[in-house]
Amino acid sequence: MAFSLAFLALLIERLVGYPQWLVARIGHPVMWIGALIGRLEKRFNNLSLSFDHRRRNGVIAFLILAGMTLTVSLIVERSLTWLPFGLFFVAIVSSSLIAQKSLEAHVKAVAVGLETDGLDGGRKAVSMIVGRDPDQLDEAGVSRAAIESLAENFSDGITAPVVWLGLLGLPGAALYKATNTADSMIGHRNARYGAFGWAAARFDDLVNLPASRLTALLFIAAAAIVPGASAKAAWGAVRRDARKHKSPNAGWPEAAMAGALGLALAGPRVYDGVLVDDHMMGEGGRREATADDIRRALALARVADLLLIILFGLLADGFSVLG
Repeated sequence: MAFSLAFLALLIERLVGYPQWLVARIGHPVMWIGALIGRLEKRFNNLSLSFDHRRRNGVIAFLILAGMTLTVSLIVERSLTWLPFGLFFVAIVSSSLIAQKSLEAHVKAVAVGLETDGLDGGRKAVSMIVGRDPDQLDEAGVSRAAIESLAENFSDGITAPVVWLGLLGLPGAALYKATNTADSMIGHRNARYGAFGWAAARFDDLVNLPASRLTALLFIAAAAIVPGASAKAAWGAVRRDARKHKSPNAGWPEAAMAGALGLALAGPRVYDGVLVDDHMMGEGGRREATADDIRRALALARVADLLLIILFGLLADGFSVLG
């Protein structure tokens, strides 16, 4: 059932997304999870405690988050499954954990911003999706940031929740989303979160391993279909550069995207005024990315998304035959 659930959720989110009127009325699951993480951080992250004590508190807080997420999602899944067309209703709920439409809209907004309002428009749009200081970015930097965000968040926001939905149903996808949200909120290596967010960051690295590799393969396959993209260069960039990225996961989709488009992504970047030195993905490619390159990346991502939907459709059909 889980592969069929993942397939249906992908289709629903691709076609409908998560309506803004629903966000305004009840919020979004990520908002609910974020509110819980904020309360746990306020309760357990006492900066006056020792590093080891705060790390233990972070483990406790993460276990509470995971336990509550699994309990609620399991109750929702079991309750809806008993209804007529229960699988469809579970798929509607599950689709809220996938970000196909919203990711595309946010990245497209950067290209539109650059094309209509120049550098200021691009900086304003890209500030919605990246953590680096947009005022430090020129047009090429804004374009690279948008493409890097598309590649990494395709893995984090689309492939990973669908993989865990297919493997473990709604509880698996919900736990993944809680982990990924916790990593984005408290998984930073700084004075406030370096100890407390340790458990969330390490678990996030673990659960993203399969999705990051699958996303790279999807981008490589898509590059063989999209005009002007190179599957061979994408494969070469993954083999050469992916493991050199500071993140154990982000390098895979970023390298595949960079190689496919002939770009050099990642490399040195500024976060909160601090220069982060990192290896380039697609080393030897162009650094002068443009709004047109963002649109090329979006075209590649759309094909990769279609391939992901087809893959889970085949898995759902194959397991139904075996069942």
